[in-house]
Amino acid sequence: MKFQQIDQFAAHLRPSTRAAVYDGSKKGHEKRTQVLFDHYPDPDRLRQLAGEIKQHVIENLDTYLPAIEAKLKANGVIVHWAATAEAANEAVLAIMRARNATRMVKAKTMVSEETELAHFLEKNGVECMETDLGEFIVQIDHDHPSHIVKPIIHKNRRDIATSFEKNGLGAYNDDPQTITRRARDFLRKKYLVADVALTGANFLVAESGRLVLVTNEGNSRFCLAATRCHIAMVGIEKILPRDRDLGLLLNLLGRSGTGQQLTVYTEFITGPRAPAQPDGPDEMHVILVDNGRTDVLASDCRDILRCIRCGACLNVCPVYRQASGHAYRSVYPGPVGAVLSPLLMGKDFPEKADLPKASSLCGACNEVCPVDIPIPDLLLRLREKGKREHSAAAAAGTPPMGAWSLLASQPTAWKAALLGGRIINYLPTKMLPIPALRAWEGKRSLPAWRGGEFRHWLKGRARSPGAPPPTSGGQSPRPS
Repeated sequence: MKFQQIDQFAAHLRPSTRAAVYDGSKKGHEKRTQVLFDHYPDPDRLRQLAGEIKQHVIENLDTYLPAIEAKLKANGVIVHWAATAEAANEAVLAIMRARNATRMVKAKTMVSEETELAHFLEKNGVECMETDLGEFIVQIDHDHPSHIVKPIIHKNRRDIATSFEKNGLGAYNDDPQTITRRARDFLRKKYLVADVALTGANFLVAESGRLVLVTNEGNSRFCLAATRCHIAMVGIEKILPRDRDLGLLLNLLGRSGTGQQLTVYTEFITGPRAPAQPDGPDEMHVILVDNGRTDVLASDCRDILRCIRCGACLNVCPVYRQASGHAYRSVYPGPVGAVLSPLLMGKDFPEKADLPKASSLCGACNEVCPVDIPIPDLLLRLREKGKREHSAAAAAGTPPMGAWSLLASQPTAWKAALLGGRIINYLPTKMLPIPALRAWEGKRSLPAWRGGEFRHWLKGRARSPGAPPPTSGGQSPRPS
């Protein structure tokens, strides 16, 4: 799928899907902004601090990974290392076979989406049931998540009611309470008979070996209540240095992801059940998953490993709002996916090399990121990487830029072009000489040409340093 095809994907979305994605992401962004700025006088300073903490970790993973392994083992946890998605899946299957286990309940985890764990287990005779409501609906629909935090942002309640009816969960009823009750009734039985529970982790703390889970549905607690074995699949970048860092990161995660002060359920798991505890798993495994992360660490885009999977960049992105998550054909959609997905491909980078172009470079993703990832800079680096490696996918749809480069680097030629620029306001699209440019302009509305006014304003300021800027028609001039 080339970048033009992302445009085409958006153009062919059902109006109801487009409305669901646009409204859901817009409301999420507005709620995040209100809560964050209402609660903190300087949230940007908090974002910078959180970014510094996460950057410190990824720059020192060679120290933190042995430290977290030692702490986990001291807490009674069995630690596994998985270099690839296949190795991670095989580790899960081996644990289950050692226990003669055939039924798993699973909390939401993006790493298991990366490895396609559910499909792998089903092929090997294991029932793997998603228990997050959105992931459950995606599973019974044989669909894919469209958002990091809200997997079914692309569906409305009528779509869900139809899915439930088709899958034998009751007659059509699009009342949200009825939908939720039916899912609850179905899943409670699964919790009680499951052999193994699988979760991810939002954070792993090197100081204490604590595994931290945040959810809004309580499904992870149900997963762990009755099962005897807990498996956690965790990306190697999820480490925090100290317990005190959770005070900052958890507050930013809740507000950035869902506009909450704190998610409804925040769990701190130190290890398997202690002898004095009546409930909980007797055995706990943590699988630390690489799956391309060390390659990302070695690149000039390692900052993306700070990501705490809040989805704020998706909610604010104008491209994501129009195209939806499925247009990115990746586990990670939106701005973070446009950076992370090609990088995780490794030598297969060209398959996703077009994704960094699915951005207006407006910078909003960086402004809302709770760990201050410079996503626009990373997108530009990946665009350059695609061009440098002569990737056909990266180059597709890009008009020749040699003439533009020459024009923009020659002041005299640039000034001459500005004088004739107003002609564009009267030039019909069909008169554009290059077919590629006609196709490009046919999908975009160019603003009226106002080039040159900034230079006039600057000359006036140079002649009269204390004078106010000149105006045109009562409006401040816009830069050319």
